[in-house]
Amino acid sequence: MMASPLSGRELQALDGFLATRSYLCGARPGRLDGEARARVPAAALTDEVPHLRRWFGHLSSWLPAELTAPPPDGLTLERALSAGREEARQQLDGELQRLAALRARLCSGDASDGDVSGASNTGKQRHESSRSAGAGGKLILKTAKGTRDFQPAQMALRERVFASIVETFKRHGAETIDTPVFELREVLTGKYGEDSKLIYDLKDQGGEILSLRYDLTVPFARYVAMNKISSIKRYQIAKVYRRDQPSQARGRYREFYQCDFDIAGSYDPMVPDAECVRIVSEILESLQLGTFVVKVNHRQILDGLFEVCGVPPDQFRSICSAVDKLDKSPWEEVKREMVEEKHLAPEVADRIGHYVKFSGGPELVDTLLKDAALAANKNVSAGLEAMRAFLGYCALYGVGGRVSFDLSLARGLDYYTGVIYEAVLEGGDVGSIAGGGRYDGLVGMFDPKGRSVPCVGVSIGIERLFAIMEARADKADQKVRTTETEVYVCSAQKGLMNERMKLLTTLWDANVKAEQSYKKNPKLLQQLQYCEDHGVPFAVILGESELQRGVVKLRHVATREETEVQRDQLVEVLRAKLAALG
Repeated sequence: MMASPLSGRELQALDGFLATRSYLCGARPGRLDGEARARVPAAALTDEVPHLRRWFGHLSSWLPAELTAPPPDGLTLERALSAGREEARQQLDGELQRLAALRARLCSGDASDGDVSGASNTGKQRHESSRSAGAGGKLILKTAKGTRDFQPAQMALRERVFASIVETFKRHGAETIDTPVFELREVLTGKYGEDSKLIYDLKDQGGEILSLRYDLTVPFARYVAMNKISSIKRYQIAKVYRRDQPSQARGRYREFYQCDFDIAGSYDPMVPDAECVRIVSEILESLQLGTFVVKVNHRQILDGLFEVCGVPPDQFRSICSAVDKLDKSPWEEVKREMVEEKHLAPEVADRIGHYVKFSGGPELVDTLLKDAALAANKNVSAGLEAMRAFLGYCALYGVGGRVSFDLSLARGLDYYTGVIYEAVLEGGDVGSIAGGGRYDGLVGMFDPKGRSVPCVGVSIGIERLFAIMEARADKADQKVRTTETEVYVCSAQKGLMNERMKLLTTLWDANVKAEQSYKKNPKLLQQLQYCEDHGVPFAVILGESELQRGVVKLRHVATREETEVQRDQLVEVLRAKLAALG
């Protein structure tokens, strides 16, 4: 028997439910989407239900045979309609409260920027115009909060660091991919624990519900699931976005680069995990940032420890997020959050506090196994044995001395399932400079059949590294070359621009990095000064006498030594001298 079409009120409720979702079944449509589509009359898809119309249009690209995925958590159409009504009611109540508060503030003359910005489209435009203009209506040019421009010297430093990191990734056999800067909102939500509030949501344009990517790991898991990949070793360097509170001193921004290395596939336990730590060590050693330590822990150990201490299972993740703050806050503040905000019993928090103070090497595994309560817990004992193997592999890879088994390390992201790690500079105050771990269940969240692909990876905190390196360069007053020009073609007399161009063509054809002045008759001293200011190692000087004899003068800029070279031998001689400079 065919189900009856949805009524007008039901269509409005379904539109409300889809306002924050791509499909009823999540990031991909499923059986419930097909059932609901059959009950939506095409004539009802008006401007009054934009989310429903968008959903209906996207479903048209899916065949009925493809809509087989079961609904999440027992969701039914009736429950979706009920949730849609409730969400619409809450949104309306919130809007009414906001407007009431705004009216009160406007009447008292105490309206803030945030209050006025949403009053109306016209008000928003006026507000934005006034905020971007200074006294006298002059435009104030600035970057958005949490973002910045980069000067040539900064970009030169960044390019060299990126090249060093990519070289390390390739040394370990990685290939690279790229993913969109924005994802379906449901791809990102529910993966980051309490940090989900930092995701940038994009304005609904009557199409898909989208958000800017928060990291590169979740998009990578979506990529693996969507392309049915069973194994890959990949790196990716790209920008991510977070509505965090910026701190330039700590290298924390709202738009920043991440450098990720991940290994996906089923392998023997802890072998790829240890290689990730080796990669972190190689990168940090190559950048010569100082002494660092890689803190490691295991989510299984943490979960078992919480269980032994008496934490209710439904609070594991929230308490884990609190423990994750121990690198920034003293234990007293973390305990206060556990007890006062998360309502954990004080004696349970004290038991956690006893354990999270432990750190060490392989000997800590034996110490913890002597604790009867911990040893009796299956999660703890299994996690400790895994940690023993991990630390052993790290020693074989030559990084055992860099690793510290630290029970205070938690990493608050919800998707971690096994070993976790975080690199910090000793004596530094910029926080972690690399972090990662194992996330075996993340790919399965996106696969229609729940197919799981084990993954482990690491992300380099590149912006924090840049903050450290830039501060050191400024302090040492180091001059950074912003170009890679190897030779500058100069003329000693007027009227030789054509000859300079001919010589430049010869050099460029030979793949030599060369440039010249764009003036027809530049002064020789100005040309040579340019070489000194920009660190160009060699200058080729052309004059009437040199042209007649078929030679050029090759000048070493640093020593000011000049030698005559036959023009047809210039490239060969120049390459030899560049090679000698290294």
